[in-house]
Amino acid sequence: MSLSQLALAAKAAGDPLRMSVLKLLGQGAFGVLELCQIFDIKQSSMSHHLKVLSQAGLVSNQREGNSIFYRRPLNTGNDTFSVWLRELFRAIDSSLDESDNSAAVDGVLAERAEACAGFFARHADDFREQQDLIASYEQYGDALATILDSLGYLPGSNGNSGYALEIGPGEGAFLQTLSERFAAVTGLDISPDLLAKAETFCHENGLNNVSLVQGDTRALLESRKNDEGFGFAVANMVLHHVPSPKTIFTEVAALLAPGGTFLVTDLCRHDQSWAKDSCGDLWLGFDPADLSQWAEDSGLKEGQSQYSGLRNGFQIQFRLFHA
Repeated sequence: MSLSQLALAAKAAGDPLRMSVLKLLGQGAFGVLELCQIFDIKQSSMSHHLKVLSQAGLVSNQREGNSIFYRRPLNTGNDTFSVWLRELFRAIDSSLDESDNSAAVDGVLAERAEACAGFFARHADDFREQQDLIASYEQYGDALATILDSLGYLPGSNGNSGYALEIGPGEGAFLQTLSERFAAVTGLDISPDLLAKAETFCHENGLNNVSLVQGDTRALLESRKNDEGFGFAVANMVLHHVPSPKTIFTEVAALLAPGGTFLVTDLCRHDQSWAKDSCGDLWLGFDPADLSQWAEDSGLKEGQSQYSGLRNGFQIQFRLFHA
């Protein structure tokens, strides 16, 4: 890395607004219009700032259907620039931002959540058909059960295996597998329509140790400040629907008991943009390295991983992370 390259990057970062943008992008990816809404500036001005940051290698972008989202670059190298950039981001993250835009950020994430919840409200009756367009539970449910078995959570051990959390249980298919292995199971979903279907499923299958809660992980964390942590949590084909996937890792890490495990099952990064309209996806899957980085940032340690390709071109990743 030359001094001129370093000077370019330092000059790009040396602006209060651009530093605020970099601090925000530490929470996840945002589109140009979202950033304009959060920082209350014109699109032309925001586009200029993002161009400066991009040319200096301080941000990267990713296409999600017809939209471009900006994010911090994935940074795992040990070269001079990578080390400098990590220290820069660490300093920015630990600094106090005088401009309080938390309400605007919450507003943007709420709009994403409303769009997702609206989709599931419209498609609650054909939820399974929508999910089957990508991957039906029958295609990967056995793999999930095998992972639980490998962790020592065996059927019939629900009397002494602690507490489990499923984020976004949908119609409840995986709740039965969890119910057989844990003393108590919490199913958390933002959609009242899908929770109603999960409640019917639990009633029909006698899952008396399952509690269903409407809300997100942040609300659950607030309500459980003094409660025992979960020994196991799972987000099963959910992250590509949530407004801020990285935040899920942070909040689940806080919800887990010491030594607890977080299982993430989700799509690998793909370019089949029809999934956004047909299946309500907010994100076109994830690079495995992103999940690894989000887990590390949240204080979780990476465990075993496995991958399964599907005939329709999608690939599912099964990832374990430990508190």
